[in-house]
Amino acid sequence: MNKINKINKNEFKKQVKDYLKVLSRKSIEEANDQQIFQAVSYAVKDIIVDQWMATHKKIEDDDAKVVYYLSMEFLMGRALGNIIINLSSNKEIKEAIEELGLDLNHIEDQEPDAALGNGGLGRLAACFLDSLSTLGYPAYGCGIRYKYGMFKQAIKDGYQVEKPDNWLKYGNPFEIKRPEYAVEVKFGGYVTVRRDENGRDRFMQEGYQSVLAVPYDLPIVGYNNNVVNTLRIWDAEAVDTFNLDSFDKGDYQKAVEQENLARTICEVLYPNDNHMAGKELRLKQQYFFVSASIQRAVSKYMENHDDIHKIYEKVCFQLNDTHPTVTVAELMRILMDEYGLEWDEAWYITNRTCAYTNHTIMSEALEKWPLELFSRLLPRIYQIIEEINRRFIIQIQQEYPGDDEKIRKMAIIYDGQVKMAHLAICASFSVNGVARLHTEILKKQELRDFYLMMPEKFNNKTNGITQRRFLLHANPLLAEWVTKRVGNDWITDLSKIEGVGIYAEDELSRKEFMNIKYQNKVRLAEYIKENNGIEVDPRSIFDVQVKRLHEYKRQLLNILHVMYLYNELKKNPGMEFYPHTYIFGAKASAGYRRAKAIIKLINSVGDVINNDKSINGKIKVVFIENYRVSNAELIFAASDVSEQISTASKEASGTGNMKFMLNGALTLGTMDGANVEIVEEVGEENAFIFGLSSDEVINFENHGGYNPRDIYNLDSGIREVLTQLIDGTYSNNYDEFRELYNSLLDGAGNAPDQYFILRDFRSYDEARRKISEAYEDEERWARAAIMNVAKAGKFSSDRTIQEYVNDIWHLDKIEVEV
Repeated sequence: MNKINKINKNEFKKQVKDYLKVLSRKSIEEANDQQIFQAVSYAVKDIIVDQWMATHKKIEDDDAKVVYYLSMEFLMGRALGNIIINLSSNKEIKEAIEELGLDLNHIEDQEPDAALGNGGLGRLAACFLDSLSTLGYPAYGCGIRYKYGMFKQAIKDGYQVEKPDNWLKYGNPFEIKRPEYAVEVKFGGYVTVRRDENGRDRFMQEGYQSVLAVPYDLPIVGYNNNVVNTLRIWDAEAVDTFNLDSFDKGDYQKAVEQENLARTICEVLYPNDNHMAGKELRLKQQYFFVSASIQRAVSKYMENHDDIHKIYEKVCFQLNDTHPTVTVAELMRILMDEYGLEWDEAWYITNRTCAYTNHTIMSEALEKWPLELFSRLLPRIYQIIEEINRRFIIQIQQEYPGDDEKIRKMAIIYDGQVKMAHLAICASFSVNGVARLHTEILKKQELRDFYLMMPEKFNNKTNGITQRRFLLHANPLLAEWVTKRVGNDWITDLSKIEGVGIYAEDELSRKEFMNIKYQNKVRLAEYIKENNGIEVDPRSIFDVQVKRLHEYKRQLLNILHVMYLYNELKKNPGMEFYPHTYIFGAKASAGYRRAKAIIKLINSVGDVINNDKSINGKIKVVFIENYRVSNAELIFAASDVSEQISTASKEASGTGNMKFMLNGALTLGTMDGANVEIVEEVGEENAFIFGLSSDEVINFENHGGYNPRDIYNLDSGIREVLTQLIDGTYSNNYDEFRELYNSLLDGAGNAPDQYFILRDFRSYDEARRKISEAYEDEERWARAAIMNVAKAGKFSSDRTIQEYVNDIWHLDKIEVEV
């Protein structure tokens, strides 16, 4: 590995001062916090620009194959601290900053989280980019430069309030605008066909609206290896900025029509699609960034190659879930309409260039577009998908003669819908799930017909996380504890962390480990006090559930059980109960009414319990506002218990479970997603497993036999909790939580208790009681926590990426010298 040149502290200090002058016309003494952050960031960017340029020169010189990772989301978190860590220059830069009379941690806190993602899908993409650079593989991330992200969450009177996340208010010091690579993206209009001089039909899109896609590049710095890959996010600009003729005629709306179209595309992540306008905007966004990315990738390939037919040897498009699936048709369009290839030639190339990752078992989450919307907005793309569908149906008929049911289940266009997952599977050379259980369920349940027809495409790539952000950066005390015992090779090879396992038997190491956990809990308690105004005891058990809010993730089970425990304490004030702090963090989609009601319930329960002096602080309930990567780093480091309680068979993988594990939290979970593999690694004795198995859930769903009212009628404790949802205990409005109540007993539009909350309640209660018993035995708990850290090696995104490289992408490493 080519080591990075160490930072010259005096030169760095001079650059910070110079940038303050150039950017702000201020000295250090005069500058405010944001101005200092900008200056430090530009000085750090100066360090990596030569490596960035050298990386791309090396890729060109080696004619290296490149993977383009296409994703609607990249949940990057703050950049400055991560870049400094990966430069392996934290000590030098921190000292230089201190010599300037400044504090690096305070400077890092001035950076807003980049609002380019929301949940696990986007954070996985960010981890993957980090691993690709650290392992030295050529890659681009491709996405959208959202102005306001999904939203900035505020909690007002217990309710979620969505506010614009204006993360670009002061600009992004790490991005570089690349207008020279702008491309045009077309929407609407109609398709005409003309015969060329060779007698071939040529398809032309006319009468369309268009926008200019302009790329902004962000550096993705590998750890201590000079490799800097690129996250390319696309912004939309008007092709013609301002129509002066329309303005002069008084048609002011028409004068700025193109600007408005462009601005709308990149304003927010996942616009509410409960209405047709929202659906149309989502589809526009998907085609916008896909078309721009594919156009530029093909052009870049052709700058150094003569034959488009061999592009698959040097380019791979990885589709991160169904959102980028229009890649298939867009690549076909470019190959046929712009490079003149015949259908079979274009299809041969596309089949060898596109690979698809499925991230969900939930059939409703597999995107389907109304045919009239799709054909109107993307007329040429729709024509191509129609033809792919026609040919695919012929294949199905040849494979399964007379079986119309197969066509119904597998067709890409059916019942007035364009089914994007079906298109992705049909056209890709690889289809992977993201945890072993998830992949097996795809093969046996959701995508069974596809698996039976094309088993060679299916494979598993269990997700992973980057230890560099979630241990080295987020938990420096524990990172130092690990390094003292096993050296620092774990930073780039997490399997080496297994060596700390022997220290689970060392009394001094256990005490040091638990003291580190306590210090991290104090840090989080201070954050909670400052942001929530709630005092929590760092000696209590920090029981944490932080993740996107969805009913299948069962935050409702968690808070219902907290209500139950509170009831028990009120009835039996003298009962033995180890103090607990229950911590939640989650955003609910703006249009997801029931999920937002769960947030309100959590806050309402917290208001009652936290203000009840009679229980002597034995239970505290905290909802952390605006959960994001930067506060997640504080939370993972401080957690004792990792709540991974999704309904078995519903969670594809989860990656929060891995971040908690790496930081020494014990898993309380169902055998779902990657939990299965975590328990395999760490052992059942070092986790707390409860609830139905995935097979049992699937059996109930397919054959019935579960009636939540039976439990409600027979279990007085559960009945009391449910009654409290509607009797005014937690709200003066008796109907506030009635929909939640109805969903558990009557279904409210779905099967009653669709996610088996009441069915798993008692098993969950038993598991939580075991946690309290285990925690009171500090020696036992410390052993289990250390073993969780030791067994986290499998769950590095470095391992996952190496598997993608070996089995799907077939990339070669590059070595960059500066």
